[in-house]
Amino acid sequence: MSKTLFSKIIDGEIPGDFVYRDDRIVAIRDIGPKAPTHILIIPVKPLRGVDAASAEDQALLGDLLLVGARLARELGLEEAGYRLVINVGADGGQTVPHLHVHLLGGRALGWPPG
Repeated sequence: MSKTLFSKIIDGEIPGDFVYRDDRIVAIRDIGPKAPTHILIIPVKPLRGVDAASAEDQALLGDLLLVGARLARELGLEEAGYRLVINVGADGGQTVPHLHVHLLGGRALGWPPG
């Protein structure tokens, strides 16, 4: 897989507004937010999407969600509610072929999204 936009941000080749970083996961503010809070939670490991994950990625997948919940608490979204979203493929709305979780909140989010 060629280097993705997110890999370039993780590696410091492109600037990103980081709100979280450890050795396996980063979180950045989305440059085109769809809600007042829109954070992208991204594994450092360049997986194309959740469909490309294997059993060895199980802990990483869980950690992505736990980081999302932690950030939601830290950003004051827990009481009113928030959304964690994983898009898969073009028809699923995925625009960067690197697994990431969207944390959305700060306003009422209708269903279906759109």
